Amino acid sequence: MAKRKPAKQSELVETIRFLLKLALIVFVFRSFVLAPFSIPSESMLPRLLIGDYLFVSKWNYGYSRWSLPFGFPPIDWHLGWGTPARGDTVVFRGPPGEDHDVIKRVIGLPGDTIQVRAGQVILNGRAIPKQRIADFVVPISPNFPTDKCAAPFQAVADGEAICRYPRFRETLPGGRAYEVLDQAMLPGVDDTGVYQVPAGHLFLMGDNRDGSLDSRFPAPADALPGQMSGMGFVPLDHVEGKALVTFWSTDGSAQWLLPWTWFTAARFDRLGRGFE
Repeated sequence: MAKRKPAKQSELVETIRFLLKLALIVFVFRSFVLAPFSIPSESMLPRLLIGDYLFVSKWNYGYSRWSLPFGFPPIDWHLGWGTPARGDTVVFRGPPGEDHDVIKRVIGLPGDTIQVRAGQVILNGRAIPKQRIADFVVPISPNFPTDKCAAPFQAVADGEAICRYPRFRETLPGGRAYEVLDQAMLPGVDDTGVYQVPAGHLFLMGDNRDGSLDSRFPAPADALPGQMSGMGFVPLDHVEGKALVTFWSTDGSAQWLLPWTWFTAARFDRLGRGFE
């Protein structure tokens, strides 16, 4: 007569099987459908604030090693069927070390020429229209402390400390528009040489033009001694997906042991926002 397995052992086996199946589903969903991404810096102001959380769609351009969490297994492969459009906001695996994700806006496609003159982007020899609009205001908070706002831009409104930046609207060929910040004319930032985007690569820029180390600056491996480094041209197979929608946002004032602060810290007006 066959011996029956103890009930506790059977339950443990079933629990392990369930957890393995759940982990596989999460892995597949995150790799090939949607993945969460949090904003760690102010390089994409005014669209993205530190403390914003967004979903990135993974199917738009294809898949590669970097579509998988942590780029594992480390096998170089790329199944591509689309190229990002100018103006898309994309998440990609960035230098140095290809060990972290970065978010920027696509400005140049393979074969394009890019230059910045007096803060204006020149695309294929033509200036991208740049229109001054209302200042961008961001409240001072734990996620955006005073030291992130230079003295000329600090202000007080209705008794609240704020940072007020000059804001502009850029309009790409075809009519796609988005907002950028540009605080001052800086050498090497607002005036550059001409870049020729090589095949299989993209030219990406942050919307906060004076606070973004992007394709205007060479990747660390290509930078000369003492030269500022950034992203350089980004390979298409390093692009992980397209920014889709903001699903959560916090000003950083929440405390884990005080549950009500999870709600007082939330920036509900930012939830559900898509991308230009």
